[in-house]
Amino acid sequence: MPKQKISKEMVVEAAFTLAREGGMEQVLVKNIADRLGCSVQPIYSYCQNMDGLRKDVEERVKGFANEYVAARINQDDLFRSTGRAYLQLAKDEPNLFKIFILHQREGISFFEEFYRTEASPQTAEIIAKNLNLTLDQAKELHIHMLIYTIGIGTIFSVTAPGIPADEIYTLQQRAYEAFLGQTQKTEGEKEHEG
Repeated sequence: MPKQKISKEMVVEAAFTLAREGGMEQVLVKNIADRLGCSVQPIYSYCQNMDGLRKDVEERVKGFANEYVAARINQDDLFRSTGRAYLQLAKDEPNLFKIFILHQREGISFFEEFYRTEASPQTAEIIAKNLNLTLDQAKELHIHMLIYTIGIGTIFSVTAPGIPADEIYTLQQRAYEAFLGQTQKTEGEKEHEG
């Protein structure tokens, strides 16, 4: 039987599978070699250091998460269905959710920078149009829901045996209604003062 040639893609995919099953802490050269049924030598030839391999795994996780969420979005309720899809990711793929959310972000000194790295500029425009909000209101609502969804999704992904999904979705819906009401109230107060 000819010897299998190990490619970089195979190494990254094996590392991704290990991360999916047990978290990033399972992404070790020995574990990857065991997964591929080879010695550690081919693994070392593709990853000069584990930081580079972990970055490749994070990129693979990001792609997976984006595809997962996109497949669950309801175009008629874009904003809320996107948040719910992220919570579904936390439930179905807790290890990947943690990698996707909890990776290091460089150059972030305030929430506006965080928001720009995490959200497409078109998102606030869509929210503003769909909910009849100003662009500033839409950004405010979006960042509040982003923070809330990341927080509750993280809780969802680290609890065992797990909080029921319906309870999580209900909390997310209540947060949405509260943040939306506060955003609209704040704008109404500004108009009243002016």
